[in-house]
Amino acid sequence: MRILVCGAGIAGLAAANRLSALGNEVTLVERAPGPRPQGYMIDFFGPGYDAAEAMGALPAIKEAAYPISEAILLDAQGKRRSDIQFGQFARTVGGRLLSLLRPDLERALRTSLPAEVELRYDSGTVAVEDDGDRVAATLSDGSVLEADLLVGADGIHSTVRRLVFGDESRFLRYLGFHTAAFLFRSPEIHAVADGRFCLTDTVGRQMGFYGLRAGTVAAFAVHRTPDPALPGDLRESLLDTYGSLGWMVPEALRHCPPSGEIYYDQVAQIEMPAWSKGRVTLVGDAAYAVSLLAGQGASLGIAGAYVLAEQLNRASSIAGGLAEYERLWRPVAAGKQQLARNGARWFLPGSKPQLCLRRLALKLARLPGIDRVVAGSLTGKSTALITNLHHSAREGARP
Repeated sequence: MRILVCGAGIAGLAAANRLSALGNEVTLVERAPGPRPQGYMIDFFGPGYDAAEAMGALPAIKEAAYPISEAILLDAQGKRRSDIQFGQFARTVGGRLLSLLRPDLERALRTSLPAEVELRYDSGTVAVEDDGDRVAATLSDGSVLEADLLVGADGIHSTVRRLVFGDESRFLRYLGFHTAAFLFRSPEIHAVADGRFCLTDTVGRQMGFYGLRAGTVAAFAVHRTPDPALPGDLRESLLDTYGSLGWMVPEALRHCPPSGEIYYDQVAQIEMPAWSKGRVTLVGDAAYAVSLLAGQGASLGIAGAYVLAEQLNRASSIAGGLAEYERLWRPVAAGKQQLARNGARWFLPGSKPQLCLRRLALKLARLPGIDRVVAGSLTGKSTALITNLHHSAREGARP
C-alpha cells in the first residue's frame, strides 16, 4: 500500500517508521524547511515507551535522555517549598521513564526510520482530493502525490484536518493557558538546574529550568490567560508576563532569544467525533491533542501511530483498519484528555490557597502509600494495548 504521511514531527515519524516496517511504500512530507529546533523537555513514559521499544527506536531515545533526580519548586527567594522525586515517579511506571527534549526525541525517531522512507522537507500540504479510489495531496511546491491513504500527523494546528474535516475552531478546546520554551546559556542557572528540574512556586504563571549538556539551559514557561490569541512579539510578551517573578527568572529573561527561536503556543486539546474520513486519517495531536497538562502528548503520538499501523496491517480493508484503530485507541486518548482537564488547577494554581494546598499535597506524597496514589494521579490509568499488539504480531495472531 502506498501511504503519504503529512508532518515529520513525533507522530509522523513514528507512523512512517511502523508503516514502512510493515511493508508499505511511505512518503513523509513536512512543511518546515528542516527539523525544528524549538521545544520543551518532556517526561517520556507509558504506551509510547512501549511502542518505541517495539519499533526498535528505544536505544536511540535512551541515548538522548537526561538523568533527572527531582523536580523542585522554589519561591521568589530561591527557597525550596516542595518537590517531586523522580525515583518515586519512575517506580510507578516500572522504571520505564525518560526525560529529554522534544527535538531530541524527533532526532532519535528520524535516525530509526527505515531507509525506504522518502522524507521531504519544505513540502506543505495545500490541497487534498479523495475520489474514493485514491487520495491526492497537492504540495506547496506544486507537486501532486497520490496514495492509497493519507495520514495527517501535522500537529494541533493541522492543515490536513482543516482541509478534510473543517475549521480548527470546531475541534479545539482552549484550556486557559499559554506556554513557551527556549534555550539559553547561563553558568549560574545551569549549576542549580543540572540534573533536576527547577520551577517557580507561583500563582498564575510559572517558569522552570533544566540543565542540559554543554552548559545549555532549557527554559519552560506557562501562564493563565483567558485570551487564546497568541502575541505578535513573543520575546516581548515573555518579558512582560514573567519579568516580575523572582529567583533566577530575571537572569533567564536577560538571555531570552529572539521570537524566531522561541516555541510558543496555546495549551489546548483537540476533540473530534471521528479521526478518519474516506482515505484520510489523523494521528497524534492532529486528532487527539491532550495538552501539556497531561504530560503524555509525545507518548500518545508514538503509540497512536503504532496502533494505526498495526490495525491497517491486520485488516482486510483500509476502512476496517481505520475503524479498529479508532475503536482501540480513542478510549486511551480520551482518558488522558480527561486527566489533564481534572488536574488543570493543580498544574498551575490560580490562587494562593490553591498554591498552599498543592504544597501540602506534595509533602503528603512522600508518605508510603500516598506516594503511589499521587504518582498514579499524574500518570493516569496504564494500558497494555501496545504490548499485547506487539506480542500478537510476533506470534502471527489476530488481537
